[in-house]
Amino acid sequence: MKFLRIILKIINALTETTGRVIAWLTLVMVFAVVTVVVTRYFLTLGSIALQESVTYLHCMVFMLGLGFTLKHDGHVRVDIFYRGFSAKHKALVDFIGGIFFLMPVCVLLFVTSWDYVIASWSIRETSAENNGLPFVYLLKTLMLVMPATLLLQGLAQTLKNGLLLLQPPLVEVVGQSAPASNGGSAL
Repeated sequence: MKFLRIILKIINALTETTGRVIAWLTLVMVFAVVTVVVTRYFLTLGSIALQESVTYLHCMVFMLGLGFTLKHDGHVRVDIFYRGFSAKHKALVDFIGGIFFLMPVCVLLFVTSWDYVIASWSIRETSAENNGLPFVYLLKTLMLVMPATLLLQGLAQTLKNGLLLLQPPLVEVVGQSAPASNGGSAL
């Protein structure tokens, strides 16, 4: 159990660091968009590479930010029943969802994207535009990185929920508070 908690901390720290770094790319993206607008409409200068860089940044923010969003429970959830569940029932739903939906979909995305990304790397695919960015193969690599990072954080969330399910129930004695379990809420 201690080993699993260490693994959880490592994955969560990696996801948190990645998410915080990626979040700064939104500011870079805003500056790039403002630069594109000012140079194109006020200075009548255009830069295809700068316009494409906005697309690259946009892809990076969304595709690399998925694990961070999962960690912070930021994905859309239709919780007609879920919101009324106890912590253990929520953990059970999330555990089953992680095992049967999230992880298989991540593996499927990775496997089905593999040949596509490898083909792009094999020809060092570049932009179709004359002055575009020559890094399309790197952009397509995000199609492998995204499911890998989401799978890693999904594994952490599933382990966390599994550990929560394995904790013995706290018994509350009238007039006394329940004893704290050994670090159960520190997941």
